[in-house]
Amino acid sequence: MPMILYTFFDTYDFSGKTIIPFNTHGGSGFSNTINSIKELEPAANVNDNGYTVSRNNVNESESEIIAWLGDLGYNK
Repeated sequence: MPMILYTFFDTYDFSGKTIIPFNTHGGSGFSNTINSIKELEPAANVNDNGYTVSRNNVNESESEIIAWLGDLGYNK
């Protein structure tokens, strides 16, 4: 996870909030990002069903992102 996100989570309190992770990557996927967020924000509801896409597939991922958001209940 980029250092700026550690600063972001240190700065803001997400207690009682839902965090839905998503990212682009160059080969590592989420790595340990979701667990790191859970450790940094233990009072938040961190969704395990995040979306990750390779930087090589970003241009082709729109329909998958829309489907993922729909599965989460966020319809277009």
